Amino acid sequence: MLAQLAEYQKRDDLSGKEKVALRFAERMTLDPNNVDEALWAEFRKHFDEGEAVELAAVIGLFNYFNRFNDALQMEPTK
Repeated sequence: MLAQLAEYQKRDDLSGKEKVALRFAERMTLDPNNVDEALWAEFRKHFDEGEAVELAAVIGLFNYFNRFNDALQMEPTK
């Protein structure tokens, strides 16, 4: 499943809720200034305010970890 994660939009084993969460995470990661009203409205159909804040916080935190590790050229440990 993880190997085909980039193809999440085409997959039929993911729910609409899962797909919008992945689209939101992708947008926050690649272009956070482009989380537009349409995406936000679709996202909020599936997640209440608390869930939206929590997901955004987790996405942001992991983006921070990745940028921090990339900048220091740290390799993942086994």
